[in-house]
Amino acid sequence: MDSCGKKTGHLAALVLARGGSKGIPLKNIKLLAGVPLIGWVIRAAIDSEVFDSIWVSTDHDDIECIALEFGAQVHRRSLQVSKDSTSSRETIQEFLRLHPEVELVGHIQATSPCLHPKHLREVADMLRNHGYDSVFSVVRRHQFRWKEIKSKDEVTTPENIDPSNRPRRQDWPGELYENGSFYFSMRKVVLDGNPQGGRTAYYEMLPEYSVDIDVDIDWPIAEQRIITYGYFGKEKLQAVKLLVCAIDGCLTNGKVYKSTSGEQFTSYNISDSTAVKLLKDKGTKVYFVNNAKSDCHRLHAEELGCHIEQGCENKFAKLQEWCDQLHLTWKEVAYFGWDETDIECLKKVGVRGVPSNACSLALKSANYICKLTGGKGAVREFAEHLLLLARKVESITNQQM
Repeated sequence: MDSCGKKTGHLAALVLARGGSKGIPLKNIKLLAGVPLIGWVIRAAIDSEVFDSIWVSTDHDDIECIALEFGAQVHRRSLQVSKDSTSSRETIQEFLRLHPEVELVGHIQATSPCLHPKHLREVADMLRNHGYDSVFSVVRRHQFRWKEIKSKDEVTTPENIDPSNRPRRQDWPGELYENGSFYFSMRKVVLDGNPQGGRTAYYEMLPEYSVDIDVDIDWPIAEQRIITYGYFGKEKLQAVKLLVCAIDGCLTNGKVYKSTSGEQFTSYNISDSTAVKLLKDKGTKVYFVNNAKSDCHRLHAEELGCHIEQGCENKFAKLQEWCDQLHLTWKEVAYFGWDETDIECLKKVGVRGVPSNACSLALKSANYICKLTGGKGAVREFAEHLLLLARKVESITNQQM
């Protein structure tokens, strides 16, 4: 603390991500709108620029890999704090004992993907500059509570309203509930056993940012909320005007069928073809690119009304040529690929998609990993993601008008 009473010590962000989730297996790295769940909060923490270090506490190798990939450091928690019965407080206490340099800790919940950097900046300011020892997030709810009935002979009674004089929503301030997004505390209050101890304050978040994922049914709701209210990074989102899609491994499953007479056949997924048409109807150009040549691919592209480049030895050079011809920036281009020949293209464009069975290097280069595999609906899934991003861009534009 400096001479003005401001807290100047090391502030660490800590995301708890145990591998043994019972509700949703490996929930913390399950893809949400194409990004592993912990990726959303790690990105917000990094871009807030208020933390001296950002950590993920885990007991699982796969979670560790994802955390490192998104730019966090990893604290391998002990078996003693990796049990189903272990509390968050015990896990944070272990982290603090092993990291004596940390004076303030921001425990950020991995299950709150609508968190924004501005939320973290504002709560860090409360902790550092306004004399609070702990600050936690809340949301305002307008819900009437009634006493629980525990036997057949009991009757219920209201707990926060007068039923004969029910207030209108606009006339009632509502009540504050913890939304679980984050808990910031001084080192001392956590080690003393109460992360919400000392001089305590709350930070109120709007309902649209208060997303908490606990069970599977929350997942589709959260994905829709993310598109409208999620934080997608520092770079300004732009609508995709061109999708370039590799054919083999993406539009197909990579298999070629031969008849006894030597004829070759390739299968395509109808839902993928429908998605291509849908994108085109919405004004997005769709081009195909492929290493090998195939009459089947040429005919399929013609049926869909899409430009195709086959026998392409340098996909990136072709992609650059198309961008120049159409006067597009890289942010206005999406690429969908699956093998080593696609990596240079994936690294350059704004939206980078791959099917779930893409090669490891392609997976690392993507910012959207499909749940489905190539030839089995992955293109449809990626197309739907592009359409949702278009809605996100439209939502941001409308908010700024």
